[in-house]
Amino acid sequence: MTKPKKWVRNVKTVPTFPPKGVFTKDADTIARIMATKRVSPKGLGSAIRMVQFFLNRAGARLSAARKRELERAKRMLQARRKAQQTE
Repeated sequence: MTKPKKWVRNVKTVPTFPPKGVFTKDADTIARIMATKRVSPKGLGSAIRMVQFFLNRAGARLSAARKRELERAKRMLQARRKAQQTE
């Protein structure tokens, strides 16, 4: 009897990742890069989730200043998303 093949092998997606080192930059730059279609093709919600994911995963190792900067970038993306929705 053979083992069933894993379905994961057949997935053919190209994940989108933020460029290396983007989360070490200032909030304006982070928000601008994360809002691009290349990084977040599904929209600003995807960008906000990526920043939040990074905060959740690296939170214990981040300095207070870096956390503030990332939170600021997230708020900027949220404001941009809200502005888009009201248009």
